[in-house]
Amino acid sequence: MLKVAGVVKRYASVASGEPLPVLAGINLEVARGESVAIVGPSGSGKSTLLNLMGTLDQPTSGQVWLNGRDLSRLPARELAALRNRQIGFVFQAHYLLPQCTVLENVLIPVLASKNEVLRDGAPERARRLLQRVGLAERLRHRPGQLSGGERQRVAVVRALINEPELLLADEPTGALDRISAGKLGELLVELNRELGVTLIVATHSLELARRLGRVLELRDGTLHPLAAK
Repeated sequence: MLKVAGVVKRYASVASGEPLPVLAGINLEVARGESVAIVGPSGSGKSTLLNLMGTLDQPTSGQVWLNGRDLSRLPARELAALRNRQIGFVFQAHYLLPQCTVLENVLIPVLASKNEVLRDGAPERARRLLQRVGLAERLRHRPGQLSGGERQRVAVVRALINEPELLLADEPTGALDRISAGKLGELLVELNRELGVTLIVATHSLELARRLGRVLELRDGTLHPLAAK
């Protein structure tokens, strides 16, 4: 489903102006419905790699393919539509709008969809997903009335509301306590199995990573199978 071929990413250094290498040739293939964890310390390039997979950024060289389409060849408008419809994002910060209710926050991505069937079924789908993650009684609450773990569960539902094929989660448990992090990690794995959504998680937490089907380590700009310990 997803193929990353020879992806290199460099940024210009603010200090010297010279290219700063972050990713040095990433090759990865992910099958439909698979769950993959990418681990590594802060600054290793995990977020950069997820941003490239999710079309939020473009590689310096190399290609990212989704369902056989070379994403580097798509115009900006088509990329935006693909991103909204086929890819869901969960970040360390939940980015919920404080003035909106839980239900309203979840439905925001639907506003950009041109699929009438998807739009019409969104409220019922949102209620069903919120019930699935234990938030059926929180539909009219605002983010400030929720715990950190609850806010992240809302963010997960928002990422799933357009029924994406690919869910990218960047340090989704990084801001949570250990118990809440464990529950969210378990939820992500369960949703991967129940919905068949392909799941890629970037995390520094080996506890979360080992819940997933495959664990890769980002080291020196390249991916390696994580050595058993």
